[in-house]
Amino acid sequence: MSDMNMKRRSLLKGAMAAGTVGLAVGAGLLSPRMVLAAWPKSAFDAKSVEDAVKGLGGSGTEASGDISIKAPDIAENGAVVPVTVETTLPAESIAVMASSNGTPLAADFMLGEGAGGFVSTRIKMGKTGDVVAVVKSGGKLYSASKSVKVTIGGCGG
Repeated sequence: MSDMNMKRRSLLKGAMAAGTVGLAVGAGLLSPRMVLAAWPKSAFDAKSVEDAVKGLGGSGTEASGDISIKAPDIAENGAVVPVTVETTLPAESIAVMASSNGTPLAADFMLGEGAGGFVSTRIKMGKTGDVVAVVKSGGKLYSASKSVKVTIGGCGG
């Protein structure tokens, strides 16, 4: 496939995504103010896992066997590390962190009432470290971690 066709496809995908979001905003289904109001800025700006947990509204986490993390033992490319977090706890939110990153919080998912405790995403890891999942349940924070070895840096390394 030619380079021009790839660029055209990327442009069309981006335009369709932007159009869908614009339609949702126009229909009143998605309010930028509502989305930004829940943004935990201090958690995403934190330089350590502990500070990110504080930014999420906790003073610490309790280790839990009710949380499982599926991630590769060795990530060949740190730019796209697939991570799946599942929990049997009645989860209010699930956060995913990469402990060795300069800003560890990679994602924070707010779950609606009755939603299953499951998220799957791809994160960027600059170097070998732990993937930490933090689950908020009943107003308390629980965590689990899994070590991931990165062979090619995903943050420019």
